Amino acid sequence: MKKIAIYYPYFMGGGAEAVGLWIIQALKDKYDLTLFTLGDIEIEKLNSMYGTSISNEDLKIKKILPKFLAVFCYFMMVKNKDARMLFFHFLIRIFKENSQKYDLVMSGYNAMDMGKVGIQYIHWVKVLEGKDFHRKVSNFSQEQLTQNISIANSDCVAEAVKRHYGVNAKVVYPPVVIDPPNIPWVEKENAFICSGRIVQPKQPHKVIKILQLVREQGFDIKLYITGGGGGIYEWQYTNLIKKLVAENSSWITLYDNLPYQEYIKVLAKCKYGIHYKKEPFGISIAEMVKAGAIPFVRNEGGQVEIVGHDNEELFFDTEAEAVEKIINVLKDAAIQNQLIQSLNTQKYLFSTQRFMSEMNDVVSTYFDAQVEIPAC
Repeated sequence: MKKIAIYYPYFMGGGAEAVGLWIIQALKDKYDLTLFTLGDIEIEKLNSMYGTSISNEDLKIKKILPKFLAVFCYFMMVKNKDARMLFFHFLIRIFKENSQKYDLVMSGYNAMDMGKVGIQYIHWVKVLEGKDFHRKVSNFSQEQLTQNISIANSDCVAEAVKRHYGVNAKVVYPPVVIDPPNIPWVEKENAFICSGRIVQPKQPHKVIKILQLVREQGFDIKLYITGGGGGIYEWQYTNLIKKLVAENSSWITLYDNLPYQEYIKVLAKCKYGIHYKKEPFGISIAEMVKAGAIPFVRNEGGQVEIVGHDNEELFFDTEAEAVEKIINVLKDAAIQNQLIQSLNTQKYLFSTQRFMSEMNDVVSTYFDAQVEIPAC
């Protein structure tokens, strides 16, 4: 079996993490895989979160942080961007020092210099480059980065890759794992779901404000907020959301760190979804589509591809526009039916089988071409 090294620095929640694990899932039966990461990972816990079936026998793990230091280091990384980047580049350095031992090197965590030509899955641009002193740690080469085979998680990101790196990227949409129960529309609740990590960049407080204004127009809607991943690092913002939920407990329910199967049950019963942040892709939005919900999203970013460019009734730029668009859909059953039919065609773009097949095709093409480029 050919040997593949995969770079993914840490597992602390989010859609990119799901992609990293499903890359391993896709390749584990055909290749000898080694994951380079910062600290210990709990395979069974990650399997339960993301629907993978990876065993300890499928994967060798190379880590650089001893267990007794990992929690402290992760805390530093969340609180300080320079510290986080420094850890990333220490790991890149070790990855590069070992790259010649493998038949293929891959990054599941954006574009990077891997010491030789490899395959990089890009969630967004300029994530790992860091500052001069970071790059000195890993002897990071921007030129080497541009020699890699690039995969992007959306057309939106592929365009950014072309602008920033001057290279083309193949689009392979992330997998959406859920297999929700098929609840007829009339049996779903007149409720919205807002899912994803409960952190300030996701701005669930603005979702609450938008739906409060919709309710003031006479629409008896509920909101379910599901998420996690902020933990002690985002405690102030989490407490703000908990306060807002408590003040509006008659119509808002917060589910913090739900088990995945329980999250699916909540998602499946909601007629609508809402997501405020502009995303390069947006796994939680794709989950809404796959579960048969009608999601309202920002009018720029990868989420537009998920929902479908033609469904303009669902795109908003401002909070006021979101209120207007939501009310227009809520009051018109004909628009709802048209959107349901249109969204039904979108859900097949994000199957796990499609993702695994396309990732295997990229890796097979690499080996078939027998690319041999010396390390920097």
